[in-house]
Amino acid sequence: MPAHTSPADLYRHGLRLLLAKDMDGFAGLWAEDGTMEFPFAPPGWPRLLEGREAVAAYMSGYPDHIDLHDFPDVRIHETTDPATSVVEMRGAGRLVRTGDPFDMRYIAVVTVADGHITSYRDYWNPLAVQEPGADFVGSAR
Repeated sequence: MPAHTSPADLYRHGLRLLLAKDMDGFAGLWAEDGTMEFPFAPPGWPRLLEGREAVAAYMSGYPDHIDLHDFPDVRIHETTDPATSVVEMRGAGRLVRTGDPFDMRYIAVVTVADGHITSYRDYWNPLAVQEPGADFVGSAR
């Protein structure tokens, strides 16, 4: 993505990469030293990933466990800082292992600089990973 891409455009591009199951492309949206934080992560799950390589390792097995089909209800809110957006969305699909539906709501606070994500705080529901087949990070935890 060009460096002049807006934070909202970069975020939407990231959603398209997730739907295409392009985890390398998704991780490539991060700045080399960008972070991904999970303030509500349950015990045993990572709370902070530091750097593009850590994001790539964390996301690498995601499509083998969660088959995303859509991101309905995406709402991107601009903030008083033009580099930061607050995103509300749903991820919908199925759990690969069980075939059960997957439907999760997220709120993310995303900061972008020079066309890359520098900070991504992901407020996802930790209860969702208690479903069989939802534990996609396995040994990366």
